[in-house]
Amino acid sequence: MAQKEQKAQKNTKKAPAKSLKEKRLDKQAKSDKK
Repeated sequence: MAQKEQKAQKNTKKAPAKSLKEKRLDKQAKSDKK
């Protein structure tokens, strides 16, 4: 698990745009739950 998390962190550093997209999707999902 820890190794996967580290890999994910490295990926976000390489592609910050993707992490921003995911954050936006998370915000949408939270608003949808309301």
